[in-house]
Amino acid sequence: MYEKEYSIIEKKIENLNMDDSLSFVCEFLQKNIKGYDWVGYYFHNDENQLILKTYFGLKTDHTIIPFGKGICGQTAESNTHMIVDDVNNEENYISCNINVKSEIVVPLFSNNINIGQIDIDSNTLSRFKLDDLKFLKKVNILISKKI
Repeated sequence: MYEKEYSIIEKKIENLNMDDSLSFVCEFLQKNIKGYDWVGYYFHNDENQLILKTYFGLKTDHTIIPFGKGICGQTAESNTHMIVDDVNNEENYISCNINVKSEIVVPLFSNNINIGQIDIDSNTLSRFKLDDLKFLKKVNILISKKI
């Protein structure tokens, strides 16, 4: 699953710089994969915060997220992905949009160090599965080669 989408991303970003690659990935995923309603990349800073680098979807006020806060902040601390089937059942969740029902966050590693993450929100309950996780890990490997 997602082989076609992966191939398109791989070819398109081959000659792009990192910023343009991030922008392309966010826009492509949001426009081309059903249920990927908001797609963004956050990167770590020196103050244990995540800084929103680029995104595609509805405007968000969450441009800076402290480590440990919300799904993204938990991923920054744990160095592992998170899939939330129903954000309303998650105590440590930062609400970006009342329509969001589920979320996936996949860390971005460079030289085995967690430097950021891709964050995807969906307006569909239980939208994200193992296929999404595998696909997004592969996309992040492509992005990590740009760093």
